[in-house]
Amino acid sequence: MRNSFYNFFYLFIFILIISCSTKKNTFISRNTHGMSTKYNVLYNGNIAFDEAKKQLDDSYEDNFWKRLPIEPLKIEEEIIPMPGQSIINSSELQGFEKAEEKAVKAVQKHSMVIDGFEKNKQIDAAYLLLGKSRYYLQRYVPALEAFTFAIKQYPDADLYYDNKIWKAKTHVRLQNEELAIETLDLVLKNIGLSEEDFEKAHTTMAMAYTQLDSTHLVIDHLKKSTYYFKDINQSARNLFILGQVYREENKIDSSNMVFETLAYMKKIPQKYKIHAILERAKNYTAADSTDVIAYTLQDLIEDRDNRPYLDELYYQAGLIAHKKGNIDNANDFFENSVQFNTSKPYQKSLSYEKLGDLYFDKTLFETAGAYYDSVLQIPQDKNTKRIRRLIRKRESLNDVIYYENITTRNDSILNLSEMSPETQKEFFQDYIVDLKIKDDEERKRKEQEVVNTGFGGFDNIGSKQNVNTGMFYFYNVQLVGLGKQEFKNKYGNRPLADNWIISGKSGATIANLNNKSINNTEENAQRYDVDYYLSQIPTDENQLDSIKKQRSDAYYNLGLIYKEQFNEFELSTEDFENFLTKNPIQKLILPTYYQLYKTYANFNTDLSNKYRDKIVNEYPDSRYTEIIKNPNKVLVSANNEDSPENIYKNAYICYEEEDYEYALTSINNAFEKYKGLEIESKFELLKAYITLKTKDENAFIERLNFVIINYPNTEESKHAESVLKKIQSKSSKKIK
Repeated sequence: MRNSFYNFFYLFIFILIISCSTKKNTFISRNTHGMSTKYNVLYNGNIAFDEAKKQLDDSYEDNFWKRLPIEPLKIEEEIIPMPGQSIINSSELQGFEKAEEKAVKAVQKHSMVIDGFEKNKQIDAAYLLLGKSRYYLQRYVPALEAFTFAIKQYPDADLYYDNKIWKAKTHVRLQNEELAIETLDLVLKNIGLSEEDFEKAHTTMAMAYTQLDSTHLVIDHLKKSTYYFKDINQSARNLFILGQVYREENKIDSSNMVFETLAYMKKIPQKYKIHAILERAKNYTAADSTDVIAYTLQDLIEDRDNRPYLDELYYQAGLIAHKKGNIDNANDFFENSVQFNTSKPYQKSLSYEKLGDLYFDKTLFETAGAYYDSVLQIPQDKNTKRIRRLIRKRESLNDVIYYENITTRNDSILNLSEMSPETQKEFFQDYIVDLKIKDDEERKRKEQEVVNTGFGGFDNIGSKQNVNTGMFYFYNVQLVGLGKQEFKNKYGNRPLADNWIISGKSGATIANLNNKSINNTEENAQRYDVDYYLSQIPTDENQLDSIKKQRSDAYYNLGLIYKEQFNEFELSTEDFENFLTKNPIQKLILPTYYQLYKTYANFNTDLSNKYRDKIVNEYPDSRYTEIIKNPNKVLVSANNEDSPENIYKNAYICYEEEDYEYALTSINNAFEKYKGLEIESKFELLKAYITLKTKDENAFIERLNFVIINYPNTEESKHAESVLKKIQSKSSKKIK
């Protein structure tokens, strides 16, 4: 009886195995393989795919300062994967490879192709998973094969349109936009298309037209992709991009409407809501209520849930405050933006740059330069237009700081030299009184600092103060460090030995300490000695003339820098005017009048006309008068022997004939005679090439940078930039 039972059981198992064959079209086979495919292999594959996709989305960093890509996928263009190889090395994203393996397993073990037809209804889902996994592994050609096979083999399958949409997406990634559009047109003509597929098709269509730069069609398909909001994350993204595109097209009202709609939506990702409000603030115009925007930003800042966005919120609040003219508030907001920034280098660089601009406008150039340096230290692409402009501005600031220091120092010296002896003495007496007060405050501050750190507790061991600390003072690391430093300052580096304080080995140290003490005493004596300061005032006429000349030259150069490099016309005219009122260099007076005539034309027509009349009436035969009265005639007379154009032409001929010395002399003479004219940049560029022939490449590069910085927005500056790029590319190739 027992044997009969086992025989029957084994027979049943054998029949079951035979009936589950992928070669037999039976009810049991179809359902067994279908269930196994759906609830075993594909179930695990889809779980792995969904987890990997979530990790991929979470790791993607959107740059909201640019138009967002419709699909947030970082494309690695430098590596071309081989068949069977992925270019994603992150262990977090290996789920796509696992999903691919499961999809392949489903096809290999559970496909039931009988008489040319697939009997397992889950295989089209396996091919879809296979193609999607390869797509996110950026193996687009194998992915395209999977989608194409599924479309061809399973035209009646439920996932037919999904495969077609993914095939079109893959074509977009392979830059076959026309094929993608053709495929999607056929999909969208289907009347029974589901709402989800409708959204996906229009989203992919917008991707294709983005690549083709067809903005009006991008707008059309982005709008249609947001009709149903089935995929909340992607639909919110599409709507956000739509607002950005409207702004690019200068359709500010439409852009505002989109961003305001997003800001009040529920259930969409928080990043889109916050950035929609920020984008609405970026669209600020004079017609907007500044108070409403400022209140909205402040309300978001106070919400603890928005801490990841504080850097951007503070930055935008700073921009609004700056537009309102609240410079101090703007400064505070930008400072907070830097403080709360943790993981957004680009945003931090923008905040630093704005702080630099604020201090630049206050003429605090050293502080502005420090903030610009902070921008340039942040890892980022140095070849962008913004960073190249900032580098040039920072280099120009070095010249500004240099000349500003000269004017400040020399003005002070000359003012002192013009005072009577009694006034000079009284000035320094007051200065010493203030100096003693400051020194006394600094001494008290340092003493208090020592007490606060516990160093002063040595005289109170066992006191209540020490008992309350609960710590022996030698256990205080900061206290021990201060003690060591104080010992070094007083005794220097002493060897560990008996009688170290009177040891012969320390004789040199003691002598040094004595000398140091003597020097400190002498310095303190000079620091508070009126006669010492009086003796520093120059009295020699030649020395004073040299100081005046240096100051005049600095004012003139500052005026040029502010005008040509920064377009700070009011600062420029202020320095040119200072130049004229403070012992100007004679040969620069006429060029300065011309610069004031040109600079005032940007904001004060009356003063511009004043200097035009001054040039015409006081220098009727000058080249500047000729330019003002007859600009066309100047062009015709360019071949005159004394014209700057003719001098340049002759200097260039000398350069070509390798007579570099004569060419350089001609250029320097032209600078003296025609300073301030537009042709000056041509002379400087030719001078750079002469430097290359007479010196070396480093000197040539330095001269090219001088042309770029001092003559921006000229053809010569653009030429110098292109030459520098070629030199840099050659250097990088040599390094490789």
